[in-house]
Amino acid sequence: MLPKIKTHRGTAKRIKKTGNNKFRAWHAYKSHILEKKSPKRKRRLRKAVIVHPADERSLRRLLPY
Repeated sequence: MLPKIKTHRGTAKRIKKTGNNKFRAWHAYKSHILEKKSPKRKRRLRKAVIVHPADERSLRRLLPY
């Protein structure tokens, strides 16, 4: 029997799996120095994004379950 694969806890706090086994992440650049960013830009940063398919392989190893 193979040993269990550990979940990378840092990744687990930042990225979630969706129902279709895709990965959902949140935008960066939204925590400080917001005065110079336009309202439109800040509004777009609120929404979550689906992780690009090129990054999915590495995420599957970090978040196996």
